[in-house]
Parts: sequence; C-alpha cells; structure tokens
Amino acid sequence: MLMRMNPQNPQPRLIGQAVKILKDGGVIAYPTDTVYGLGCSLYNKKGIERIYQIKRSEKNRPFSFICADLKSISLYGKVSNYAYKTMRRFLPGPYTFILEGTKLVPKIMLTRRMTAGIRVPNNPICLAIVKELGHPIISTSATLTTGEVLYDPAEIEKKLGHTLDVVIDGGILVSEPSSVLDLTDDMPKVLRKGKGDVSFFL
Repeated sequence: MLMRMNPQNPQPRLIGQAVKILKDGGVIAYPTDTVYGLGCSLYNKKGIERIYQIKRSEKNRPFSFICADLKSISLYGKVSNYAYKTMRRFLPGPYTFILEGTKLVPKIMLTRRMTAGIRVPNNPICLAIVKELGHPIISTSATLTTGEVLYDPAEIEKKLGHTLDVVIDGGILVSEPSSVLDLTDDMPKVLRKGKGDVSFFL
C-alpha cells in the first residue's frame, strides 16, 4: 500500500495511521533526509527479523534507529558532554552517531561492543512518526538484495511492497546515505563519509 504524505507538513491523520501499523507490529518504508528507510518499532522483534529477511542482512550487523530529538537520544545512548555538544551542532541532519547503548536498547540492536547507531534525520515525516509512536523506529536503507538503492516510493512499492505493510510516499529522494561517526569516546572517528559534511572531524 502506498500512502502519500505532504513532505513538509505531514497530515496528522496519516501519521496516526502509520503509527497504528507500527504499534500493530508492521514494517514500513519511509523517507528520511538521505534515502528511504525500512523500519518497525524498536521493540518489535518479529518486525526486526522481517527486515533482516527483506534485506538478507547478517544479524551480527545491527540496524541503526531513529530518535525524535536530541533529548530522547540520552534515553538510548550514553552521551558524554562532548558527544552532546557535537550532536547538538549537527542534528537534526544526515548523520548516524555511534554511542554505547543503554538498557532500553534491545540486545539484537547492539554490536558486540554494546554500541548502537542513532539518527535524528531532518525530515518532518519520520520525526512526526517517531514522536507519535513514543519510541524509536529501526532505520536501514531501502535496498534490494543486489545492493541497489531504491529512491522512488513507487519503485519500493513495486519491488518490496509485498514484504511491507505500507510504503510512505514523501517524494523521490536521490541522495547519499548518512555519514557515520563514532562518539563512544572524546576522539570522534569517521566510519563512513556520506551526505553529512565530516570535515569538522578530520
């Protein structure tokens, strides 16, 4: 099912419908400030398993997840003063920050180092969904098993729609993935250069 939303002012009624699908255990495709993501509730173990199957991903590579704002990050990641100041400067934006996870993060979402990837994208649709849901959603790019990234929601519906409960149409997105920065200590490490400018960290 394709659900068209206003990219700048998403309709509250449609946000409510998307959140109900997530609360009922559904898996959705949704826009971010980089590429389309596949997601479910952070606490939906079956949904997470479904996303691993859709992506055919190794389970030793946990997905990142989206928080509503900087304040809520501190519930799910251990945030030093340095990390807080850094994230305040760059969020919302096209970055994934690696932090040590708290006890609120399911073990399936943590690496062996007990870290998690956390995002606050600059996109009104996905932020409205997370705020309404009340806790994070999984974030992994909408790609085929061949590695092809899908930028057009109609294409996502055509190629992955049978595996999803809804595809949220926020327009065509042509972009790079997020930049990934490790903030587990006060010496930040750039793990991936993406859309977000990382020159500040080099």
